[in-house]
Amino acid sequence: MKTVAFVPVKLNNERLPGKNTKPFHNGEPLIHYILQTLLQCRGLDSIYVYCSDPAIQEYLPKGVAWLPRDPRLDSSSTLILEVLRAFAEDVPADTYVLAHATAPFISVASVESGILAVNSGEYDSAMTVKKLREFLWLNGKPLYDTTCIPRTQDLGDLYAETTGLYVYKRELLMEHNRRTGEKPYLIPVSDVEACDINEPFDFEVADMIFNRCIRKGGAK
Repeated sequence: MKTVAFVPVKLNNERLPGKNTKPFHNGEPLIHYILQTLLQCRGLDSIYVYCSDPAIQEYLPKGVAWLPRDPRLDSSSTLILEVLRAFAEDVPADTYVLAHATAPFISVASVESGILAVNSGEYDSAMTVKKLREFLWLNGKPLYDTTCIPRTQDLGDLYAETTGLYVYKRELLMEHNRRTGEKPYLIPVSDVEACDINEPFDFEVADMIFNRCIRKGGAK
């Protein structure tokens, strides 16, 4: 069973230009962190960075390969499933691990748990999620009883995808055009691991987490 991890990367980001290679204060370029995590993970046969720009190669450590992708996939209108299918067509595998530079604090344990779950055959996919216990509303209606307001700790558990990590079988993507299936394995992560960088403010928050928690050996 072949398991391949990849990190899709653009160097022409619109909301935060150059974010994937932007360094933290006192730290390394953003892409460094997820690649170092993947290099420590058991169960991976290979690791790729999927990027149209050869300049990305200067940021890749030993053990990570660069796979050029069609520059047309860099468009702001490109759907993530288009990127996933293009990679799968270039690199055949049984299981894919999709990780992002913008989720720098995903842990080795989270990645390995997703791989084990999917490769066990019990689950067709896995993803990192953040547990929510909040007073939520949907379409103008509460998702809790407003006539008998519960304690926060008694609210039912809801989960939000963090979008930082997905593990899925090839057939799920190629036959059903999905990265999450009917039997997903949920990987609950902390607020730190759930950190995802899209906007300049997100980077400032991540930089603070890195310097105040990660550099000082704080738990994720």
